[in-house]
Amino acid sequence: MKTSTGSAPRDMAPEMNWPVTIGVAAQRSGVSAKMLRHYEGLGLLPAVARSDSGYRLYTPADVSSLQFIKRGRDLGFSMAEIAELLSLWHNRRRASASVKRIAQKHVDELSQRIAAMQAMQRTLSGLLHHCHGDERPDCPILDDLANPVH
Repeated sequence: MKTSTGSAPRDMAPEMNWPVTIGVAAQRSGVSAKMLRHYEGLGLLPAVARSDSGYRLYTPADVSSLQFIKRGRDLGFSMAEIAELLSLWHNRRRASASVKRIAQKHVDELSQRIAAMQAMQRTLSGLLHHCHGDERPDCPILDDLANPVH
């Protein structure tokens, strides 16, 4: 991974000691050790080398993959989508159309979820507007929950 100046980022500098243990890999990638093991168990990372005493040892490529996975999760991609994107990222002969297809599908799904949430917000705002919020027992919010009209 290179910065815009063409040099390695500080946390990936070649002079740092590699490979690193799970704790260091977690710190450098921003992924918890628990999630790191989970991603490894899902096969998102290739088999990680082990020290003579059995500790996992991570390379700069492993940490870069973890950062990729974290960013994908931050953008809301599913684990299956991230696996596919990770595979495409590692395949230098990929077609960018494959990547765009996955991203477009995700954007479409996000748009649907946003529209559904906006509809919920409008409904709740309307119910709040009709609720007096005083000492009386009648409540349009509870009435709607008990007797939804769709």
